[in-house]
Amino acid sequence: MALNPRQRQLLEVVRQRVTMSVEDLAQELGVTPQTVRRDVKQMEEERLLARYHGGVGLPSSVENIDYSQRQVMNIEAKRRIAQAVAQQVPPGCSLLINIGTTTEEVARALVRHQGLHVVTNNLNVAAILADNPHCEVIIAGGVVRGRDRGIVGEATIDFIRQFKVDIGIIGISSIEEDGTLRDFDAREVKVAQTIIEQSRQVWLVADRDKFGRQALVRMAHLSQVDMLFTDAKPPENLARVLKEAQVKLVVAP
Repeated sequence: MALNPRQRQLLEVVRQRVTMSVEDLAQELGVTPQTVRRDVKQMEEERLLARYHGGVGLPSSVENIDYSQRQVMNIEAKRRIAQAVAQQVPPGCSLLINIGTTTEEVARALVRHQGLHVVTNNLNVAAILADNPHCEVIIAGGVVRGRDRGIVGEATIDFIRQFKVDIGIIGISSIEEDGTLRDFDAREVKVAQTIIEQSRQVWLVADRDKFGRQALVRMAHLSQVDMLFTDAKPPENLARVLKEAQVKLVVAP
């Protein structure tokens, strides 16, 4: 679903307060409880919020949203982010690209680039870039996850360690206000950590809904990233962390 401004405000309030009653949310937003219940019902179906006894809170930090849902969530924002990334990728460079729906949009934005050498643990990225005759695609070995065609495991890590690329492009599930980057799958996180280690520059791609979201496994910190590509200005505390870490911020138009 594409969130309207009221729903985005509702989500941000819940993220700040952790849990709130419907009545308190209605008062905070200046709308009726019926409007809040309707919004919460829609957002619960998309697993952006969860209803608990006596209130509304964030969904589990243990389990990610289904891949099929993530493919269509904020798709226009992800495409704008991908175009902003593609404009910065020089021809003839080497890339490591990890698992994620945003990184898949980056691959689509790169299908006309010349002379790219791409190493990926994402079969979807590989299939997209295989249509570019001017791009060499190298697929990591390992265990293929059926739900999103991501490749993970120790074999994947060992394979990626053979390479040192110009740019690592990574997606993420959560960016906390202190700059901590988190995801849901420990195996996926280990692969992403290896991509960071094997990249001369690290570019993070994340739409605004990743700001302040909860996820279980720590992957890295923003100080390990060179550029953040997103679709909206980050919250004040996070913007301060980006500045202190000297991370270049690119907000897609």
